[in-house]
Amino acid sequence: MTARRDGYAVIVTFAVEPAYREAFRHAILGNASASRTLEPGCSVFDVCESEDGSEVFLYEIYDSEAAFREHLATDHFRRFDALVAPWVVDKRVKTYHRLVKD
Repeated sequence: MTARRDGYAVIVTFAVEPAYREAFRHAILGNASASRTLEPGCSVFDVCESEDGSEVFLYEIYDSEAAFREHLATDHFRRFDALVAPWVVDKRVKTYHRLVKD
């Protein structure tokens, strides 16, 4: 069995100030929707929240690392990022190359 790379996965976790959680939810869901509909290189943009609402988890799949870089340059991402920056206590980003079996 051989494996090949097929896509680029991005995992992001946010911890958000409690007073801004509802506004953050609205902003991240809008960003996710814009990413899925306006970016041909984005095939998955899932938004999840911890049971207690203290953490938001994103799972994104792009066609390539270049498609992810294009996402970072979009107007909707830049607006989202600037808006939520003061609300975020902690943000962690990890990237992965998806492996598939040939």
